[in-house]
Amino acid sequence: MPAGVKIRMDGELQVEGPKGKLSVPVPAGVTVEQNGAQLDVKREGDQFAALHGLTRALTANAVQGVSQGFTRELDIVGTGYSCDVKGRVAVFRLGYSHLIEYMLPEGIDVKVDKQTHLVLSGIDKQLIGQVAANMRSLRPPDPYKNKGVRYTGERLRKKAGKTGAGGKGK
Repeated sequence: MPAGVKIRMDGELQVEGPKGKLSVPVPAGVTVEQNGAQLDVKREGDQFAALHGLTRALTANAVQGVSQGFTRELDIVGTGYSCDVKGRVAVFRLGYSHLIEYMLPEGIDVKVDKQTHLVLSGIDKQLIGQVAANMRSLRPPDPYKNKGVRYTGERLRKKAGKTGAGGKGK
């Protein structure tokens, strides 16, 4: 565990660090114990193996979130496509006849570089991933023109379009 992170057990695991607080549910059959600067997740039997791994992963994500935080990056590709942030609202221009306003949940911050590169940051890994997926679903990448909102570094398979030589004979 990094320095500055405090753990408290009261029904669920409370993780507190320099960036904020998170709580992790601990299911029945799984216990979390603190041994110095290390957390031990233990299970009562093999039937709790899946919950053991889930609790360990959620605890590790909470500890990393309150100490370092998480980021997710999105790119907007397309002529005239852009994004602006006004307070807690992200306003997207994605080729539709109207602007799309996306309300940002508490705990998520967005920085926009050059109106086409978004950097989401926060302490809750699940919430950041969900917000990024929701923003991507506003205009998913088109397989023919590769326009739309995509994750930074996402590999897309471009499809070939129709050719003009075929069809009805004269």
